[in-house]
Amino acid sequence: MELGMVGLGRMGANMAERLVRGGHKVAGFDPSADARKAAEANGIAPASSLEALVKSLPAPRVVWLMVPAGKVTDDTVDALLPLLARGDTVIDGGNSNYKDTLRRAQLYAAHGLGYVDCGTSGGVWGLKEGYSMMIGGDEKTVESLRPIFETLAPAKDQGWGRVGPVGSGHYTKMVHNGIEYGMMQAYAEGFAILKHKEEFGLDLHQVGEIWRYGSVVRSWLLDLATDALGKNPNMDGIAPYVVDSGEGRWTVNAALELNVSAPVITLSLMERFRSRDSDSFADKLLASLRNEFGGHAIKKE
Repeated sequence: MELGMVGLGRMGANMAERLVRGGHKVAGFDPSADARKAAEANGIAPASSLEALVKSLPAPRVVWLMVPAGKVTDDTVDALLPLLARGDTVIDGGNSNYKDTLRRAQLYAAHGLGYVDCGTSGGVWGLKEGYSMMIGGDEKTVESLRPIFETLAPAKDQGWGRVGPVGSGHYTKMVHNGIEYGMMQAYAEGFAILKHKEEFGLDLHQVGEIWRYGSVVRSWLLDLATDALGKNPNMDGIAPYVVDSGEGRWTVNAALELNVSAPVITLSLMERFRSRDSDSFADKLLASLRNEFGGHAIKKE
């Protein structure tokens, strides 16, 4: 099967390379000439523009987007619209907000174009291990794309599936990432408690290795955490600043809209916010209040 890939950053390039290895013809476009050159070395036919990319594809065309959520996706979707013809399909494999996906799909449907949302997990390991894909879209359209998904997945019958109509793929991936926030936070807190029990002199990498086999808390995230602790036991050179790319916020918002209690995911998001406050006014006020009502000492800067 032949398709175009828009966005040749690390994940997009890796996905395109896996498709090429699986026997698909892939043309790719990225604004970066360096990214296009690197992709070409891995068997991806580079295109100098979106127009050139679309022209290089046989009808009905399939264009896979791996670009940042928000304005970049909107700009790309808008730019592709006049270049495509009825029967063509765009797959958004990024982490778009499902509400934006519904809006874009409606626009494309009005022009006779297919729009499929594919929540994609696997990160930098996907090239080797395969990608987990949660797909939303018209059933017939998704089925026509089966060869692509089967190639990208860990196995033809594992790790992927159509979860519902358009929007449902990104919605499912949103919740997936919210769960990921909670799991990551729990591992981080647990290892921090172990590290602070200094009299035991615990080897955190050793503990992680023990937990990886047979334990009820074993997981791929634990594998990654254990690997990181083996390389850098004290996390030297790493700032205690944790970013969020939006999915956690969207998950919490969805929980509020649906009146679903989600304290773990919510608190894990709040902890990420807290990590960025190097000069916490709230903590200063707390210290001041303790001094006001109880005369407790205040630690000066």
